Amino acid sequence: MKIHIIYEFKEGPWGGANQFLKTLKLQLAKRNMYEEEVEKADVALFNSHHCLKKVLALKKKYLRMLFIHRIDGPVSLVRGHKSTIDNVIYEYNRLIADATIFQSQWSLRENYAYGMSHNDFETVITNVPDPTIFYPLKDKSIPNQRKMRLIATSWSANMRKGFDIYKYLDDHLDFKQYEMTFVGNSPIRFNNIQHVVPQPSDKLADLLRAHDMFITASMNDPCSNSLIEALSCGLPAVVRNSGGLPEIVGKGGISFEEPHDVLTAITQMRDHLAQYRAAITIRDSDTAINAYYAFCKEMYDRVQAGTYTPKKLSFLNFWRLKFI
Repeated sequence: MKIHIIYEFKEGPWGGANQFLKTLKLQLAKRNMYEEEVEKADVALFNSHHCLKKVLALKKKYLRMLFIHRIDGPVSLVRGHKSTIDNVIYEYNRLIADATIFQSQWSLRENYAYGMSHNDFETVITNVPDPTIFYPLKDKSIPNQRKMRLIATSWSANMRKGFDIYKYLDDHLDFKQYEMTFVGNSPIRFNNIQHVVPQPSDKLADLLRAHDMFITASMNDPCSNSLIEALSCGLPAVVRNSGGLPEIVGKGGISFEEPHDVLTAITQMRDHLAQYRAAITIRDSDTAINAYYAFCKEMYDRVQAGTYTPKKLSFLNFWRLKFI
């Protein structure tokens, strides 16, 4: 059985979906589980609201192909305002997707609360980064004479990615005790935080390993790739108590509620850094990639056994999806 990912991949630094799907494609290809030509694939994996018109055209052409939908969001919660994109995603999931993969339990719960219909076949698989790039140092010691190093990263410059907190830290963090670096695109200009432009994955991983703790303050982020990359590099994290962040960080970090809480959380992390570093637990890359393949293979085996038939798209529903 072979999988094809329907997605327009971007080279270089980009958003979390692009970075994870590149890793997924690479790892599946290494295992001889990936098919470059969609017409030869057994399963088509599509992502959220991306390339939906192509998905629709392929569904019309390949009636026996399985379509599995990878979902994050809800988009409305991520963006902070009601978005019609959620309704489009939900309709494609209802009418085309034979199964659904969520990126966190939080995302699953919130999408259903927002009105998404339950699919008969669904699972939760958290993202993983490329393990050949994002990995921890074997020996991480901090010289007593240097400052503690914090780092935050974000491809998106949306204010909801935590820039209210980063601005607060720029104004209130004790820079006699700490250094802080922000890597990515920012809508604000920092006075004390060092701002580094977006970096390719290998350079970003080197920067992460050169720091001591990670901070992310995204609001309603279902499955932060930035956080997962940092944890994979051995950095315990201070995270906003929002979205899937507390679920992902587990005991390898501390969550905070309001801007004035973040300094206390950073101090607590500093004072018990080794403890939090030792408590980092993330899904092993092989386990996650194999989970994707196993879930797709389970659906494929159902079709082969005659216990499941891929969804049929009526003429009316085809035109409905075409124009939403």
